[in-house]
Amino acid sequence: MTDLLLNERELRFQLYELLDTEALLQRPRYADHDRGVFDASLTTARQIAGELYAPHNHKGDANEPTFDGERIHMIPETKVAWDAFAQAGFLAAHHDFADGGLQLPEVVLRACMAYFNAANISTVAYSFLSIGATNLVKAFAGPELRERFLAPMLEGRFSGTMALTEPGQGSALGDLRTLARPAGDGTYRVFGQKMFISGGDHELTENIVHLVLARIEGAPAGTKGISLFLVPKFLVNADGGVGARNDVALAGLLHKMGYRNTTSTVLSFGEHDGAVGYLVGEAHQGLSYMFQMMNEARIGVGLGAASLAYQSYIHALDYARQRPQGRLPANKNPAAPQVRIVEHADVRRMLLQQKVYAEGSLALCLYASSLVEDAHTAPTEAQRSNAAELLDVLTPVVKTYPSRYGLLASEIGIQILGGAGYTREYPLEQYYRDNRLNPIHEGTEGIQAIDLLGRKLGPRGGDGYRIFISEVLATLLVANKDAHCAPVAALLADALNILERVTASLQAQVAADANLGMANATPYLDLFGRVVVGWVWLRQAILASRSLAGGATGSDAEFYQGKLQAAHYFMTWELASLESQARLLTDANHVAYYMQDSWF
Repeated sequence: MTDLLLNERELRFQLYELLDTEALLQRPRYADHDRGVFDASLTTARQIAGELYAPHNHKGDANEPTFDGERIHMIPETKVAWDAFAQAGFLAAHHDFADGGLQLPEVVLRACMAYFNAANISTVAYSFLSIGATNLVKAFAGPELRERFLAPMLEGRFSGTMALTEPGQGSALGDLRTLARPAGDGTYRVFGQKMFISGGDHELTENIVHLVLARIEGAPAGTKGISLFLVPKFLVNADGGVGARNDVALAGLLHKMGYRNTTSTVLSFGEHDGAVGYLVGEAHQGLSYMFQMMNEARIGVGLGAASLAYQSYIHALDYARQRPQGRLPANKNPAAPQVRIVEHADVRRMLLQQKVYAEGSLALCLYASSLVEDAHTAPTEAQRSNAAELLDVLTPVVKTYPSRYGLLASEIGIQILGGAGYTREYPLEQYYRDNRLNPIHEGTEGIQAIDLLGRKLGPRGGDGYRIFISEVLATLLVANKDAHCAPVAALLADALNILERVTASLQAQVAADANLGMANATPYLDLFGRVVVGWVWLRQAILASRSLAGGATGSDAEFYQGKLQAAHYFMTWELASLESQARLLTDANHVAYYMQDSWF
């Protein structure tokens, strides 16, 4: 079996050809860096991921954490991996030098995270959540809270979580019941229960910083009455030392089908006098603050799904190149030697399908990370604003497309391995189980679809969508001048016309009757996502064609030929069903909407 985490040639192509990450060196924030710094960070990530994360991926899956009523027990390799990640500076990598960070671009950090995701997604989940929690504290907490909690979080002495879901409420956060009562000293006492809190308890760090959504006593109902609180597992003394245990208790562990080495917890706040909580930012603004971490996590979940898809593809390709099985249909000689299964056309079809899902998803997620970067450091206000608007409309796609089609890539990988794919001697079945969680992490497809159609394309939205359309049209103009790309560009142009027609129809349907109009939001999100990834593939094809025309030879030429073939496959096969899907959407087909509960 291969020990390759990601294809190094693929990652170089994504970062330095498709995204031109070196151009970031012209921005003042990165003036002290060079490409060598970026490459060294990637090399360090690959080494730590390969040496300290990948070796215990299966062990952590087979020996998930346990709770004896007092403390969590997990395999020791998890702590070793956490410490190495923190000591290498990855928890603080994208923060300023002044804060102890490495001042790396967002897209470079996320490329590094792809290595860790590919190596062991359940162990790196602790770090992934902590990075998001730290960003939230830095962005919205007051000076005193930042002074007390930010440094130990960046150093890896404290970890972080996001605590949203309750036993009685999932995505409907406006109905949450966790209560925060003013204590009279500037702090609050938090009472309630949260569940499905990943990394909610463990002993990897000295302390755990829970970022908790709760309603201040007497606050308005609905989302407008939600506030955000920092609730540590242990109180922190004035000198920065860890003090007494806060009134936060682990009620139990949940045991999921995947991500098994990540503790999934039920937490009770305030079983006694109330958990000490500190208000982050202003009262009643908590949900708007938490959206920063949720949107960051949505991109991260997409990247995790893409990384698992890539691992599934790499292992399936390696197996197909080694496994002898049968003969080609035209060969009727039973004495002839068997061929490797990669020589069978149907297996190559499955591998190509994996390739377009895995590489398309990876490219999409890294592109989104580049938009995060541009939204903060692009040279002009207009560029920063456009990047933020485009990122806003694409985030639901970035979360859902890799989660859906990356999972399919993992499923196809099992099929390619045949009977071996279903055994624990090969990693494919674990990749599938791990990847199956991603369609629900940070909001289901339905939640993302409602966000896209109801908010991003609603009466007050649409700017990001218009920017996206203009970007695709610009790419089509370039592609139409290239003999290799013009045929696939024509197919994407047809798909774009379909998308625009469907979008206009659904916007009108939603305006007329929101309940009916939103009923088919999820199929629309899928249609939108395939057009977005088609655009991503066309951009890759343009670069590949240019490189071939420029004289690429050897393995580079084969790499670019593979890109062109994959783009052609995507346009001809993955976009083929859009017309029939669009007809159902524009005809306002509501067969499912009018189905009655009692008829099931």
